[in-house]
Amino acid sequence: MGVVDLRSDTVTHPTPAMREAMYRAEVGDDVFGDDPTVNRLEQMAAERTGKEAALFVASGTMGNLVSLLAHCGRGDEVIVGDKCHTFVYEQGGMAVLGGMTPYPIPNQPDGTLRLEDIEAAIRPLGNPHFPLTRLICLENTHNLCNGIPLTAEFTAEVARLARSHRLRLHLDGARVFNAAAGLGVDVRELVRDVDSVMFCLSKGLCAPVGSLVCGSTDFIAAARRARKVVGGGMRQAGVLAAAGIVALEEVAPRLSEDHVRARVLAQGLEQIPGVTVAPVHTNIVYFDVAADVPRTPQQVTEGLAKRGVLLMGRVGRRFRAVTHYWIDDQGIETAISAMREVVA
Repeated sequence: MGVVDLRSDTVTHPTPAMREAMYRAEVGDDVFGDDPTVNRLEQMAAERTGKEAALFVASGTMGNLVSLLAHCGRGDEVIVGDKCHTFVYEQGGMAVLGGMTPYPIPNQPDGTLRLEDIEAAIRPLGNPHFPLTRLICLENTHNLCNGIPLTAEFTAEVARLARSHRLRLHLDGARVFNAAAGLGVDVRELVRDVDSVMFCLSKGLCAPVGSLVCGSTDFIAAARRARKVVGGGMRQAGVLAAAGIVALEEVAPRLSEDHVRARVLAQGLEQIPGVTVAPVHTNIVYFDVAADVPRTPQQVTEGLAKRGVLLMGRVGRRFRAVTHYWIDDQGIETAISAMREVVA
């Protein structure tokens, strides 16, 4: 339809190869474990992340929730960053559905958590006044920290700290394949030291539905039980899993193209008076429109929409644009021109 949709990489519709694979997918009943396409996708996900097993779930939020349910019991505490998706954007699911207490500590500008802050948040054992600390959660790439990727070295440091206190480490890796592309490393390296990882097929990987949770065989068995209780048994899910297989085989290797276009978009926006762009690390571009620009945030998004460009307003006068498979070079130029007209 000629719309340049930069609201998120979740807006991606299936590629032609995905549609063909979905049409031809061999299916069974996944709850019974006999959907061959789901089984193949789960095996591929385990291999790509270097874990023993994997579980196909409906969404990233469900993937994070079943991971926390598998790691923790009611009353346990989870250390999270105060800007992480699990804490900010998942409706408090760990508390509402799992009875867990989140312990938020400050995310640093680079998306990391200070080791000293993590250490200070771990509850002393034997004191009946406190919940029991069970889990630490990280996010990679970190959405609210400008899509920055966390390094394998940092994750390893957190893992060492976790193990010294007999804690588990979960990674919300919704865009971990973007992190790998941004850092020029294999995904296995970024998730090697975590006990579990969730990654989304439906964001930068362009599949229409689904995420994968990966970890040890025992962990995945527990996560599978948790998936059932939250209504995640999807029966003939091979129709969806087929798109996920294409995502891993064909879309993951090209993510660096989205990163290049994000940088081109940022460079173009920086040339517009009144627009300030945050550092770009992967496929997420955050920028601010100055208060002296005579347009409200709503007028900016509405003006862009009239010109065929969609993006999200954030808190205050901050905006986010996300590049993906369906944004080409012409789309980037259209977005820059539209922003220049709206701001002017």
